[in-house]
Amino acid sequence: MTQASDEQLQIIDAPLAPMSVIACAGSGKTFTAVRRLAQMRRQLGNHRGRVALLSFSNIAVDTFRREYQELLDQNTSTGIAYGRVEIDTLDGFITTNVLRPHAYRTMGCDRAPFLVAGTEPFLQNRDFKFWAQPVGRPAFPVNPPDLHKVVVNLHGGQPTFHLRSQNNLITINNGAAVTTRLGALGAYTHDLGRYWCHRTLIEQPGILRALAHRYPHILIDEAQDVGTVHQAIIEQLIDAGSQVSLIGDPNQGIYEFAGANGTFLTQYGQRPGVTQLGLTRNYRSVHAVLDLANRLSARTDTAERAAPDTTHGTYFVPYRNADLQNLVAAFQAAVLAADLKLERSAVLCRGRLMANKLAGNEGAPGQGTVKSFAQATILRDRHQDYRGAFKLVVAGIVGLLADPPHGLAARIAQPVSYTDEWALRRLVWAFTRNPEMGLPAATLTANAQWHELMLQRTRTLLARIAQDHGLASVGNLGNRLARTGLPAAPLIATADLAANNMACIRTDTVHQAKGESLDAVLYLAAKKEHASALLAGVDTEVGRIGYVAVTRARNLLWLCIPANSLEELRPALLARGLQEVGAAAPA
Repeated sequence: MTQASDEQLQIIDAPLAPMSVIACAGSGKTFTAVRRLAQMRRQLGNHRGRVALLSFSNIAVDTFRREYQELLDQNTSTGIAYGRVEIDTLDGFITTNVLRPHAYRTMGCDRAPFLVAGTEPFLQNRDFKFWAQPVGRPAFPVNPPDLHKVVVNLHGGQPTFHLRSQNNLITINNGAAVTTRLGALGAYTHDLGRYWCHRTLIEQPGILRALAHRYPHILIDEAQDVGTVHQAIIEQLIDAGSQVSLIGDPNQGIYEFAGANGTFLTQYGQRPGVTQLGLTRNYRSVHAVLDLANRLSARTDTAERAAPDTTHGTYFVPYRNADLQNLVAAFQAAVLAADLKLERSAVLCRGRLMANKLAGNEGAPGQGTVKSFAQATILRDRHQDYRGAFKLVVAGIVGLLADPPHGLAARIAQPVSYTDEWALRRLVWAFTRNPEMGLPAATLTANAQWHELMLQRTRTLLARIAQDHGLASVGNLGNRLARTGLPAAPLIATADLAANNMACIRTDTVHQAKGESLDAVLYLAAKKEHASALLAGVDTEVGRIGYVAVTRARNLLWLCIPANSLEELRPALLARGLQEVGAAAPA
């Protein structure tokens, strides 16, 4: 996209005032938001305030920054009109401006707050254990590596604490007490960090006033993902004088556990003084895919793309669990026959367990840190997921240090925010990437060759860290890195690795693919209820998850349903405009 449409220009050139933009999937939100950001800064003229463009994922932020820089490069005579802007995640924004510099006073700690990774030794102390209380069952402690699953919401200004388990929320019976104890140390998770930010802005109103003065205008992308705590913080900024604009698609609100169901975005445009606009042209999907999306969402968006000559459209296909791999192979053949790219296509599942099963990644062998290193090896060698592998290795290495500084794992893993850890990060990154000198290859025998090399090279890395950074390792390294649970076989068989590299198709969850544009999508509805919810529309979270999967597809969509549900669901599938694979023969 090079030229803005009339709809987009309405948003880009609008006066400096709060807006609510309801945008359909594939409507060029990134293109529009970046140009709106530049125009807002231009309209501010010599005003020293900053304009912030905030989103919810690092991938989205990287895209915004890249496109904004390209916009700058195309307009060399920009001057101050393009200065004083900030592009970040919403969590990054509040962490930089509130949490790190100011929250320690509210938290009652004597140091800058730090993000915990879940591997810190002090988390084993029972005073820092959250206890989950299922209905009608005994309470159980939340393991430290699962701290990121502790969810905080605000209802009537009061916090509630739950453990996210699969698709359920389990009440935590000591959430406030443990959060206070962790806060006294300066420790927080992402969810707890939002809670402390909200508390800080209440208890330190001068910080809130200064923040609103510094950022008189804030544009929030993917605003359907605003949860209860984020909303409370945004409301604080609005009350303090910041003018906030939202852009997003309520039909893609799929984080209901955090209270993010799109309601805030939908209702925001009804407030006095807020202009409500829309984006209704889809630049991503062919007409058949958009027609299905319109039927599901009761929208009337229009497709910009012309239909290609090759096979395209929306199809359904029944499957049995025993035939899943054959189903994926058939989909891959259909993608190639349609002259689409496997590397730009995906198999999407509703849950991580099914995605891992299809990817052949159902869990690494071993125990403790060895299990983490084995998982990192599989991510690197099977999936080329270097970022995911790096995070696991960082957590493992920090867990092997005798007395690591608080928050060290987060500082190593987030180089943009913690530039003082670049040297240490390079050491761990090199260890993660290089199977010849660092984490050994997955095709080596796990309990012999792989383990022996892993232990030897980990010792070498820890010695280098001690020499260069003064961080000593634990004394019982051999026990901490025992071969218990490792098989007398490779972590990945050579044949499996070759087949995976040749296939190139990605298997992931819908949540991970949100915001992406994919040539072809196979959405696996593992249960009849999932398919039924999709066909029923976007009134439920399960239905919205299906809608997100549908709207990722540019050319080709396969909806896969359990074979024992086919006869019951076929009339509804046909009524929605899908064709049966066997009848339409897209492959």
